[in-house]
Amino acid sequence: MSDRPVLLRGGRVVDPSQGIDAVHDLLLLDGKVARLAPSGSLDGDLPEGTEVVECAGLVVTPGLVDVHVHLREPGGEHKETIASGARAAAAGGFTAICAMPNTDPVIDSPATVGFVAAAGRAAGAARVYPVGALSMGQKGERLTEIGELVEAGAVGITDDGLPVMDSGLMRRALEYTLAFDIPVADHAEDVGLSRGGVMNEGAVSARLGLRGKPNAAEDVHVARDLVVAELTGGHIHLQHVSTRHGVELIRQAKARGVRVTAEATPHHLLLTDDAVKGYDTNAKMNPPLRTETDRLAVVEGFLDGTLDTLATDHAPHHYDEKEQAFDDAPFGIVGLETVVGLILTHFVHEREEAADEAGARHPGTMNLSTFVERASAAPARAFHLPGGTLAEGSPADVTILDLDHRWTVDPSRFLSLSRNTPFTGWKLRGRAVRTIVGGRSVFVAETEAKAEAGAGPS
Repeated sequence: MSDRPVLLRGGRVVDPSQGIDAVHDLLLLDGKVARLAPSGSLDGDLPEGTEVVECAGLVVTPGLVDVHVHLREPGGEHKETIASGARAAAAGGFTAICAMPNTDPVIDSPATVGFVAAAGRAAGAARVYPVGALSMGQKGERLTEIGELVEAGAVGITDDGLPVMDSGLMRRALEYTLAFDIPVADHAEDVGLSRGGVMNEGAVSARLGLRGKPNAAEDVHVARDLVVAELTGGHIHLQHVSTRHGVELIRQAKARGVRVTAEATPHHLLLTDDAVKGYDTNAKMNPPLRTETDRLAVVEGFLDGTLDTLATDHAPHHYDEKEQAFDDAPFGIVGLETVVGLILTHFVHEREEAADEAGARHPGTMNLSTFVERASAAPARAFHLPGGTLAEGSPADVTILDLDHRWTVDPSRFLSLSRNTPFTGWKLRGRAVRTIVGGRSVFVAETEAKAEAGAGPS
């Protein structure tokens, strides 16, 4: 928390939680949002010693939230640490991230939950919220002591990476979490249908001679999770949805009133299994990249709110691990530092450039407020996290975006310890230039820092 008041002056404030999209000033005080008012109206009423950050030409939003991040610590510190992941998140514009439990040891006890929470606080960057394991050791056999995990700081439970195949165990998890009002997140995959697969099952896998994972493996599991959630009244959070039928099942379940939230990832929004051609292991992920028909369905679900949450599934791996043969390389890509640029470039800017004089929406694109909703307000709601709004009294967690900043993805510049991305060399427009947590700037882009250094005192 910053002891010094901060005024963010003259930025375009986009806060869908309050229906705001206008030029405003934002005053941060004692780690909270103190005032939000039309630009210039606060100048004569500022606390002594207020730091003024000029935001003209920039966009000010509630801090972005990523509810699906792998930080690898404990046990995989050569890939990522809690500190490096929190710094990478801040550089990507995220003020809060949820850490998955598939570490070594697994985050399945109050002690390990407490360790992640404490290490996150010590990092002093993005807030780190632990997600506890659903089953002991993520073995899918015995439920963890959910109440104790929540008391220690867990904001949800999941066996992410290891789908819960026992429907009875999933039922008990959904029933038990009702008492704590936390989500049960699930990686939807029927391993009996997908076992041994390394990419999407289809024409590309056949040409490459690689064993595939069929859409049905995800669809069957999505259907099971939705039915059990409907039975119990529990909150199911479906991770990284990738199939056309899965999107439609979720859409229908929401219409019936099932308590379900669901993720879209940037890679499933932008890539297909064609990216695997050449046996590029940076395009190996789970669930796999699917066909163009599936990609378009994920985009449609993302735009209409069926997939209400943008999540990166940030999954760092060491260079040597990804340099193995395709069959042997691990699944996953990093995403914290590229997602803002990818979505702004390919969904927000394309809308603005293709809009006609009447402002008609170009198919396949979204307005800026919708992006902020999917990347901030919706994930905060899904996991009951503070933030996702700039309402007075809310945490002073803020992301400042430069929509016109043009840059090229260069993994050597990542703050993450890993570089495994299929987006190397992509030219993007838009990025986070300042990330504020608790009223304190935890990331300032190099261009902004230089500008501040040359500007002198306000």
